[in-house]
Amino acid sequence: MALTVEDARRAYAEEIRAVAEIRCDALIEGLAKVPRDTFLGPGPWLVTRAHRGSPMLPQPPSDSPYRVTPDADPRRVYHNILIAIDPDRQLNNGQPSANLSWIDSLDPKPGDRVLHVGAGIGYYTAVIAEAVGPTGSVIAVEHDPQLAARAAANLAPWPNVRIVAGDGSTFADGPFDMGYINCGACKLVPAWLDNLAPGGRLLVPMTAEIPNNPLVSASNFGFTLLVRHEGERWPARFTGGVSIYPCHGARDDASNAALLDVFKKGGAGKVRALRRDTHERDDTCVIHGDGFCLSASA
Repeated sequence: MALTVEDARRAYAEEIRAVAEIRCDALIEGLAKVPRDTFLGPGPWLVTRAHRGSPMLPQPPSDSPYRVTPDADPRRVYHNILIAIDPDRQLNNGQPSANLSWIDSLDPKPGDRVLHVGAGIGYYTAVIAEAVGPTGSVIAVEHDPQLAARAAANLAPWPNVRIVAGDGSTFADGPFDMGYINCGACKLVPAWLDNLAPGGRLLVPMTAEIPNNPLVSASNFGFTLLVRHEGERWPARFTGGVSIYPCHGARDDASNAALLDVFKKGGAGKVRALRRDTHERDDTCVIHGDGFCLSASA
């Protein structure tokens, strides 16, 4: 007997648990519950080709980045695949194992107040909303007004979610416990750091534009930065590689150049803390930015 859509969704959730080593059971329950096919809209769907999964591989210029699913069976989307939401911009509903791994690293807890920047169509927003439960809340910010409208419609069944169409780099609506920035920044902006509550966790993909690089398919590539608001120097470290759509308002040429230089010299692996105190640049400053410093000294 063929799997029902619900059975396929449960099998998909358990596969993501195994592939991404997800610790938070509530995230897996969210994956098993949230209907990805509904968020994506009617099929058939455009799926990113397998060789596009690694931004470090050269990409044949004449090769289409997508394949089309054989039909509109909703079970087609319950795999660890990227699916187009705006193929003209190669903007996708991201890979489940990557997104769940990043969200899991933030230790979501029931009752958490969450800021999700770069919400897209809202699929991962809904999974987060399930994890923090009815006592938690999620503010989802999306710069693209059309995507924000889609997200608002998709997320109507989740009363603990609020959608904001606007600039996630400047949006500030009070403190949050968990910040999931789902777009590439080349600097940390004050709105995120000022509103991260004590004990809060923040994940930011820090990416640099690498023009004319034949080994990188996307223009922005870097590493995820995980920060915890603890003590005077907040624990911070770069984790896995990431290639992701850029974050409006969190990029400028000088910051891009500084970040790219750090990546080229292998400095990302030296970061141990985020400093917000005023101090002169010294040998421990890996990235000495405006209002923040990523330091090699814990």
